[in-house]
Amino acid sequence: MSDQIKHECGIAFIRLLKPLSFYQEKYGTALYGLNKLYLLMEKQHNRGQDGAGIATIKLDMKPGSRYISRYRSMAQNAVADIFGYVQGKFVDIQNETPELMKDTEFLKQNVSFIGEVLLGHLRYGTHGKNSIENCHPFLRQNNWMTRNLVIAGNFNMTNVDELLEQLYELGQHPKEKADTVTVLEKIGHFLDDENQELFDEYKKEGLSNVDITHKISEKLNIANILRRSAKDWDGGYTISGIVGNGDAFVLRDPSGIRPAFYYADDEIVVAASERPAIQTAFNVQIKQVKEIEPGHALIVKKDGTVTQEMYREPAEKRACSFERIYFSRGSDADIYKERKKLGHLLIPQVLGAVKKDLKNTVFSFIPNTAEVSFYGMVEGLHEHVREVQKDTLLNRKEQLNDEQLNELLSMTPRVEKLAIKDVKLRTFITQDADRGEMVAHVYDTTYGVIKNHTDTLVAVDDSIVRGTTLKQSIIKIIDRLHPKKIIIVSSAPQIRYPDCYGIDMSKMGQFVAFDAAIQLLKERGMEHVIEDVYQKCKASLLLPKEQIVNYVKEIYRPFKQQEISDKIAEIITPKGTVAEVEVIYQTLDNLHIACPNHTGDWYFSGNYPTPGGNKVVNKAFVNWKEGNNQRAY
Repeated sequence: MSDQIKHECGIAFIRLLKPLSFYQEKYGTALYGLNKLYLLMEKQHNRGQDGAGIATIKLDMKPGSRYISRYRSMAQNAVADIFGYVQGKFVDIQNETPELMKDTEFLKQNVSFIGEVLLGHLRYGTHGKNSIENCHPFLRQNNWMTRNLVIAGNFNMTNVDELLEQLYELGQHPKEKADTVTVLEKIGHFLDDENQELFDEYKKEGLSNVDITHKISEKLNIANILRRSAKDWDGGYTISGIVGNGDAFVLRDPSGIRPAFYYADDEIVVAASERPAIQTAFNVQIKQVKEIEPGHALIVKKDGTVTQEMYREPAEKRACSFERIYFSRGSDADIYKERKKLGHLLIPQVLGAVKKDLKNTVFSFIPNTAEVSFYGMVEGLHEHVREVQKDTLLNRKEQLNDEQLNELLSMTPRVEKLAIKDVKLRTFITQDADRGEMVAHVYDTTYGVIKNHTDTLVAVDDSIVRGTTLKQSIIKIIDRLHPKKIIIVSSAPQIRYPDCYGIDMSKMGQFVAFDAAIQLLKERGMEHVIEDVYQKCKASLLLPKEQIVNYVKEIYRPFKQQEISDKIAEIITPKGTVAEVEVIYQTLDNLHIACPNHTGDWYFSGNYPTPGGNKVVNKAFVNWKEGNNQRAY
């Protein structure tokens, strides 16, 4: 993607179902769980580079022994920093008494992070402050083992104000207004409730406090706690948690917006945000890795019992399509096919734009995430060539001379790597003029493959959000090759609306498609539409979120998609560009053909899967109109 956007976040959960000695004997190391957690996190490095954290819990530790360990980092390579810190715990043992590295009971009793339940998190700071306090996992501590709670997740809630108000009504006083705090405290509150109810029940039966503690640990109803906690959550989320006794869960939102996968056998239970991470770390086949169902929680009890239980009625599944287009690693078998299909489906539009003149057209892509879509487009081009050859040979072969026949048989798409990501902007460049000059050179190009003022250059991008990198760098660079025309092809549809479920796209003014629509309204004397939408959005914010509709759709309604695309092309064309610039976008229909199981398309269509989404988009428009540069949730 030419415009980098951030995504929140990635989880890695592991529960060892056997004693630590089992892994020492079978795999030759007591650090089996930690090694696998490291692999899971590194294989999801794409999901967060602003920070990371891990937490582990040891089962059945004696009172007075430390059983919860947590470490978080904001280092440049946070995952490596964390596991370097953990490794440091074993250096003296390895050097001085190496035989103890095989003594799992000694390690468990004396070294932190050696536990049976492990949780890791990778963070992209989409909105929150970038500080160590904002890094997951979060910890809610208590002297009662079954009241301790660790959580980490990939989530955004649209109704934080409402959830905070509920916490106030419960008598709590959260330390900050953030969805991580509200989620932690909401689950924590009902965890406390469950503990108290069980305590009262067993106290009536005459059990001692020590016996009651063991009974609570055994009977704690995690599914019931989650049902009560998540009843009013509005957002996209995959959240993993561990109770101090070792009970653990991974829950997924009712619309299945955020991804969650798991694998379980008789040795281990593992969950992660991406399927290939599990496949690689544990060497398992794709069919062995399952999705956690929307509205369900994967629950692993302290005794090792594994269930998947419904905690909220599932809604229509609206899994995030941007995961498929951009965020998730393309090593997933299905995602790879879907990205190729996105490129392939653009062939009719592209061939129309170049008037089927393959002889004078060069095809390329904008590095690096658009590469797979580009492969799909190239396959489609080869199919087109074969059809042309087949049709000509069947219907016109008698009319071809040797030269024409040779030209027909040698017909092939001209495919080149023209855009090369070259440098990163250095922080010591502080003046705007210098910074702009540096940004213009983030990409470089390959010279000598374009016929001056003759060739059309088609460059595939996986999506266009702001268009700033295209304008400041890519188009300037490739215009130096002197093409007749530059066509930027987006494998995703026009991004028109903010996301509120975990992607860093929360402000209307960020979107070049919105800018294009506003400019068109003004040019055509339709400013009243802007004012009407503003008044409707403003009034709607006084309604319950369930009654709100997305009025921002009216900004785009007067225009065909091509009109907005043409205006976008005008906006992203730098001054002094000689080549003609055109922009082609994927259609919504083709997106759904390519990604049939991931129909969450609200950033393109404005059709939000939860009521809070409509409130967010209207609030975002109000903020834009009033010049209020802040997120809408």
